[in-house]
Amino acid sequence: MPERLKQYLTAPVSAAPLAVFRVIFGGMMLASVLRFMAKGWVTDLYVQPKVYFPYYGFEWVRPLGETGMYALFVGMALAALGILLGLFYRWSAGLFFLSFTYVELIDKTNYLNHYYFVSVVALLLVLVPAHRHFSLDVLRRPQIWVSHVPRWAVLIFQLQLGLVYFYAGLAKLNPDWLLEAMPLRYWLPAHTHLPLIGPLLDKVWVAFVFCWFGAFYDLTIPFFLSWRRSRGLAYLTVVVFHVLTAVLFQIGMFPYIMIASTLIFFSAGFHERVLQGLRGLANVHVPAYPAMAKVSAQPLLLSLLGIYFMLQVLVPFRFALYPDKLFWTEQGYRFSWRVMLMEKTGTAFFYVRDPKTGHEVEINNREYLTVNQEKQVATQPDMILQYAHMLQQDFAARGIPDARVRAEVYVSLNGRGSRLFINPTLNLAAENESFLPKPWILPFEEMAPLQEAVGQK
Repeated sequence: MPERLKQYLTAPVSAAPLAVFRVIFGGMMLASVLRFMAKGWVTDLYVQPKVYFPYYGFEWVRPLGETGMYALFVGMALAALGILLGLFYRWSAGLFFLSFTYVELIDKTNYLNHYYFVSVVALLLVLVPAHRHFSLDVLRRPQIWVSHVPRWAVLIFQLQLGLVYFYAGLAKLNPDWLLEAMPLRYWLPAHTHLPLIGPLLDKVWVAFVFCWFGAFYDLTIPFFLSWRRSRGLAYLTVVVFHVLTAVLFQIGMFPYIMIASTLIFFSAGFHERVLQGLRGLANVHVPAYPAMAKVSAQPLLLSLLGIYFMLQVLVPFRFALYPDKLFWTEQGYRFSWRVMLMEKTGTAFFYVRDPKTGHEVEINNREYLTVNQEKQVATQPDMILQYAHMLQQDFAARGIPDARVRAEVYVSLNGRGSRLFINPTLNLAAENESFLPKPWILPFEEMAPLQEAVGQK
């Protein structure tokens, strides 16, 4: 690492922004976990389903049963509280990262960009001394208090947020979004009942304005937030943008997480004033002497963080290694900060054939899948393949070994007509999952219309 860069990254900066970020993140996560439990989603998503769709390489991650899952979520809530208060911080941050990530690995049906964001931020929080300023750990052990931390401890969160925004904007630079205003021209008219802006939402030109502004906003907002002169107006834009998305679209806590998290871009003086107000309420005094946090194994940690951010930069581009249209194949789609870019619906019919008798039956998907799982399986190739293997294993348990499983899947992408998605004659049970391209996905440009596909069966 160049010496000048090392000096910049390790230079002391106020610990206040890191402490405020810790409090905000812990509070938001505590509220999110409690909300998740209160709405009954633990049972709906991790207890009641008959099957689950783990990520490739993480097939060993399984739900823990009703008691185990609720215990896990209670532990997650306590860990979020520990982050918020800065109490037993290292254990709390580590437990939250492990428990939250474990839950998300159980079933890719539930994948959301902001769940991935929470996992990576939780991992970064494990690495920083966010508990050594304005925390219960400091009250327990006053000797750990510091006024300053290395610059990288704050910078990594700004960089992570910047990457989320920038790649979300980069993903919007596609013809469907910019030239067709899709899928917003389909989604916005559903909200014409809203006061003030409602009557405008069925206008095509409004959808184009939303699309172009959304791309510009995502690509530029990290830079405007980083510049002191534009920061105030930029943050007002952040608030308006995310409040509007929260009103128009059902995307959970994500808008509020982003509104709160982007405060990390504000000056140290701003965060110190925030903490001063909180200290006044708690009647807590700050030591008069400055102190700098010394991070053990800092050179190694900086090297690991360099590798981590290199992966964050490169992973969203992995789609370029696969043929055909990304939105069609979805190979390389996840973990790339592609937010609300497509309207993709599908219908999937699965057939299981006994190789000995030749008898073939059509599967009632609802006997195996939840409503949401059935919806996701109908459009995502890796889940189609997983489901086919589940069916083969189920029929093998019934005394029909080596059953053949094929699927007829019809998909509509961003308003286009429904088209045949995968090879309907292929025995999916004989195909293995990997990171390689899936040749049994039919090409996007050469797909036959629905009636022609039916005629070729």
